[in-house]
Amino acid sequence: MSRAGRAGAGVNWTVAGGVGHPPAGGFPHDALLYDSPDDLLATVTPFLRDGLDAGDAAVLAVRPATAAVLRGALDDDPRVLLVDDDLVYGRRTPAAISAFRRLAEDNSPGGGSRVRLVGEIDVGASERTWLEWARYEAVINEALSGSDLWGLCLYDAQRSPEPVLEAARRTHGQLVTPTSRTPSSAYTDPATFLRTLPVPDEPVERTTPRLTAADVTDFIGLRHAVAAELATLAAPADLVEDFLLAVDEMTSNAIRHGRPPVHLRLWTASDRIVCTITDGGPGWDDPFAGYGPAHGDDLSRGGMGLWLARQLCDHVDITGGAHHPGDGTISVRLTSRLP
Repeated sequence: MSRAGRAGAGVNWTVAGGVGHPPAGGFPHDALLYDSPDDLLATVTPFLRDGLDAGDAAVLAVRPATAAVLRGALDDDPRVLLVDDDLVYGRRTPAAISAFRRLAEDNSPGGGSRVRLVGEIDVGASERTWLEWARYEAVINEALSGSDLWGLCLYDAQRSPEPVLEAARRTHGQLVTPTSRTPSSAYTDPATFLRTLPVPDEPVERTTPRLTAADVTDFIGLRHAVAAELATLAAPADLVEDFLLAVDEMTSNAIRHGRPPVHLRLWTASDRIVCTITDGGPGWDDPFAGYGPAHGDDLSRGGMGLWLARQLCDHVDITGGAHHPGDGTISVRLTSRLP
C-alpha cells in the first residue's frame, strides 16, 4: 500500500504539507523520492493542480512515460506545458541550467506567480554520470536563485542507486511526500557540497600521453599539434572540433590568467579523449565556476572559457586551489567519450 493509501482518502496534503504556498525567497528546490506510482501521482498531481488554481504555470520536463501518467491524472489539462526532457537536460549540465532559465523567462505568469516545474533526470548508469548530475543539482540552488521557478525533482526510490538518492537528499532543501513537505535533514550548503565532491580517477592518465607539451609559450603551434593528433581519431568531426575548442579555451585561460609554467598532456583511448592543462596558479575558490558566463549576460566582458568547456566536453574536472591543496598547481582535465 502506498503512503497515500495509508494516510487515508481525502487528505489535503497541499495544506498539511505547506506545498500550496510558495516559500519565500530563493529557488524552492524540492525532491520526491517515491516508492510507487501511487505516491508519484498523489504528490505531483496536487502540486500542479494547486499551482494552476493559484495562477502559477505548470511545466513537465520528465520522461515520456511519466509525462503520460501525469497528464492523464490532470485530465490532459491544456495549461500543463510538456517539454522534451532530452532537449531540456541535453548531454551536459550547463545547457540544462540555461534551458530552465529560459523556461522561467518564457512562461512566468508574473504578478508574484511562478512556474512550477516537475523535472526528472536520467542520471545514467555509471558513478561518473551520477556525480555530474549531483553537481548540477547543487549548482542550480545558486544558479536559479531569484528566478520565477519552483522545482520538484522526481527520484524513483525503487530503481535509483542509493548514492543517487543520498545526493538528492543533500542537494534539495525540501523533501515531499503525498502528505508533507519537510526540510531535508541531509541538505548541505551547495558550495560546501561541491567542494567535498571527489575528483574521479581517470585510469588513462596512468598511461603514456599521446602528446606532451611542457612550458607552453607557442599557443598557435600547440593548437596545430593537438589538432594533428585528434585528426587521426576515428571520431565524429564535430566531437573532435568541440574538444579542440575546449582545449584552446583552457590553454588560453592558463596562459592569460594563470602562472607559468603551463603544461599540456593529451591521451586517447578507444572510448575517450582526455587532456589536462596545468599551470602554476594562482587558482580560484569558486565551486560554481563554469556553470554560466563569469560576467552574467554581458558576454562582451569575456569570462566564457570554462563555461564553454563544460558545454563542449562530457566532463571538466579541476584540481588544485584553496580547497584542493597539492603542489601549488591548478589542473583542468577535459574528457569526452567517443561513440
